[in-house]
Amino acid sequence: MFPEPTAPAANRAAVFLGYLDYFRDRAIDKVRGMPAAERHTSRLASGWTPLELLNHVRHVERRWIEWRFEARPLPDPWADELDGRWHVAPTETLDSVVAALRTQAAHTRAVVERTDLSTLGAPGPDWPAAELSGEPPTLERVLFHLLQEYARHLGQLDIVSELADGPVGE
Repeated sequence: MFPEPTAPAANRAAVFLGYLDYFRDRAIDKVRGMPAAERHTSRLASGWTPLELLNHVRHVERRWIEWRFEARPLPDPWADELDGRWHVAPTETLDSVVAALRTQAAHTRAVVERTDLSTLGAPGPDWPAAELSGEPPTLERVLFHLLQEYARHLGQLDIVSELADGPVGE
């Protein structure tokens, strides 16, 4: 159920986590509800597939939480891209992509639950210097960014799902 603004929440962190969980779950439900062949097919000029989108949002979350906020080294932070576009390895399945997304969600939840939202990120030495102008973002700003990323992509996925005779709306 959509986390309505009037629903009680313990704190701002709980609000962020509720919305992230909601958007993640809806994206997974949409892709699962599509005919299997449509998950690997693009209906758009940009060429991305629904499975690639799920993989992409997982990696965006991973980059922002682990690489930029926690300063954890990532061997391949751009593993969701190949030749300038989203990519899913041929060995990956819907179940493996969803499992990786759920694992990332659990990690994000653990970070948010143990960290004050005003804490500044600690981007590691491998983060592109061109993207660091001024102070690193707070955890709250990172979460806000992730929410807009999920919401935007969920809207795109809703259109693709409708074109593929999959589920639409909430």
